[in-house]
Amino acid sequence: MEDYLYDGEHALCGQAQKSYQAKLGVHGDGGGLGWYSRKPFPGLYRNAGPAWSDPNLREITSQLESNLFFAHVRASTGAPNIFVNCHPFRCENWLFMHNGQIGDFEKVKRPLEQKLDDQSYQMRQGDTDSELIFALLCTNGLRRDPVQAIEATIDQILDHMRHTGVKAPFRATFALADGENVWAIRWSNDAHAPSLYQRLQCDHFLLASEPLDDIEDNWREVPPNSLVHAQLTKDGQVQMSQSFLFEKVA
Repeated sequence: MEDYLYDGEHALCGQAQKSYQAKLGVHGDGGGLGWYSRKPFPGLYRNAGPAWSDPNLREITSQLESNLFFAHVRASTGAPNIFVNCHPFRCENWLFMHNGQIGDFEKVKRPLEQKLDDQSYQMRQGDTDSELIFALLCTNGLRRDPVQAIEATIDQILDHMRHTGVKAPFRATFALADGENVWAIRWSNDAHAPSLYQRLQCDHFLLASEPLDDIEDNWREVPPNSLVHAQLTKDGQVQMSQSFLFEKVA
């Protein structure tokens, strides 16, 4: 894992100090790591300090091995800089991390919280819009049908924003994993969805907010308002598909 977090200026900790495509150039408000191993639920490590100066994160990533892991660096859009607000977020065998924000979040936070079922409400530890999106996904049937849950959650948030007169954009580029599959979404209701790139080779698949190296042919930009699904087959190959969100509605 350390190759992707520390090796070169385009590795994740390099991007945390100097991002080329993110709205906020420095991401020093915490970092986190989620990974799947022998247990049915993922491991989780989060720290509220800058990821590039966290010696424990470097120690962990130099030793851990996993066929599926998430890593995230955070630039706060208003929520306190504490470790429970750092990504990834975990529920049972699921991991979630997010770039973007719900515009004027405080205006819709309470009515959206009231939509949560008891289990999803109780799993929340922090007070970010990101974790609330994850809780809404769980309430809206993430375990049964991830794509349907994603579309229902986006619709639900947009409905409340319209009802309260919020004009600020809702930007939701995020990733989900259940230990065997990864779903990644690049979406916004304006023309500025947070960036997302993919690199597919026969035995591995990478998703990143920005390319992790300078070889342009390695990377393909994920189009706005689309969903990527990746799964590791039994013979060790990566099977990937891509579709547009709300395709059936349109």
